[in-house]
Amino acid sequence: MDALDTRSRWTFLTNHAHVLVCIADEPDVRGRDIAAKVGITERAAQAIISDLVADGYVSKIREGRRNRYELHLNRPLRHSLEAEQSVSELLQALGRLGFSH
Repeated sequence: MDALDTRSRWTFLTNHAHVLVCIADEPDVRGRDIAAKVGITERAAQAIISDLVADGYVSKIREGRRNRYELHLNRPLRHSLEAEQSVSELLQALGRLGFSH
């Protein structure tokens, strides 16, 4: 892989943000589908979901054999540069939520 290939693969958002977007788009999305959309392993997707649940950004609700996820939109973003913004504001900026949340 040359330097140009490496530079073309970075993104502005972390995989945690990508997983949040997947859940916002489809609250009953499966871990394997998140992994495919984000471009990570299913194990990595599950670890990220666990992080988001543990830190109060997402609740996981069991429905039969599937999980349904609920986002906690008022939670602040984690980095000090964005801590005054919420999950809702991030998702709104990405066009994933209406502005009524």
